[in-house]
Amino acid sequence: MTRQLMVAGNWKMNLDRNAGRALCAGLASQCRAAHPGVQVVVCPPFPYLGVAGEALAGSAVELGAQNSSNEVSGAFTGEVSAGMLADVGCQWVILGHSERRTIFGETDELISRKVDKALAAGLGVLLCVGELLAERQSNQTEAVLDRQMAGSLAGIDASRLNKVVIAYEPVWAIGTGLTASTEQAQSAHKHLREWLAARYNRTVADATRILYGGSVKPQNARALMEQPDVDGALVGGACLKLDDFLPIVEAARGLRGA
Repeated sequence: MTRQLMVAGNWKMNLDRNAGRALCAGLASQCRAAHPGVQVVVCPPFPYLGVAGEALAGSAVELGAQNSSNEVSGAFTGEVSAGMLADVGCQWVILGHSERRTIFGETDELISRKVDKALAAGLGVLLCVGELLAERQSNQTEAVLDRQMAGSLAGIDASRLNKVVIAYEPVWAIGTGLTASTEQAQSAHKHLREWLAARYNRTVADATRILYGGSVKPQNARALMEQPDVDGALVGGACLKLDDFLPIVEAARGLRGA
């Protein structure tokens, strides 16, 4: 089946109000009309969600956040709930990013609760999974992916998977300039799709989008997205400049007949 490609930009802790507004305005001007085959999402830091949302208004670009709480509300200083994100116009949230897992110690069990709350709030989830360099070198990639998928999707049944997009991000390729080869990316994506088929069913597996992330650039985006099980890209550094991010969007559009 032909799955809609997604190109999502994760700003991480970068840019300021004016730069973020300008980036979103430029992207919005190039993505006024929705493309049937390509979905575009930007994920700014929390303080700039309002500014970004205003700049994107009237365009086909969707707004996402980079994290959300595993709680609905209450005395959780510094936390932001999925409901709050939906309230300010977010349609997506990134959960389980390797930087949350490795730097902030988020476990699969915690991530699964975040996924549950985000889906309950009506958000789509970009769920990140991926192995460390030592895990790849010791041939543990598939075991790591299996563990992260099982733990992060615990309690999420097939009826809710239509709002989940998987992002395979090999940790060794994030921000390093290294990129998985097309063969490595396709192999991991195919494994993830087969895991979905075994855990849920073939229909769910065939419908679920799996993005590649890890030093995606204009120069390699098309080759990665041409792989049969790669359904787009979660872009880090290259999403911070319109001249880098837009060519990745255009590469996806080209693959979907635009």
